[in-house]
Amino acid sequence: MRTTAIRSNLLVPEVREVMDIRQASDYLGISPDTLYKYASDGFVPAFKLGNRWRFKRSRLDEWMDRQSDMQAAESEIDPRLKKPVQKQGIGIREQGLGTKGLGD
Repeated sequence: MRTTAIRSNLLVPEVREVMDIRQASDYLGISPDTLYKYASDGFVPAFKLGNRWRFKRSRLDEWMDRQSDMQAAESEIDPRLKKPVQKQGIGIREQGLGTKGLGD
């Protein structure tokens, strides 16, 4: 992968318009295995060139915009209509005490 020098002498990977699975997974911040599954399932925009997955950066950007718009719309739903999230409390259960406490 080529790198481009930017201001403070940091090297930043060049992002191409068409990326392979490794480049696209780096771009999205997920593992190549996860991206492969997403592409196979049709969850992310991708196409095959021969037998290898390819990803257009512009299509991924559009897809991420749509995903974030959908999540923003879901957060605007009336909270009373949302399913409550059940949090498991942390508790200690003593075996063999029945209804008696420790001091009984």
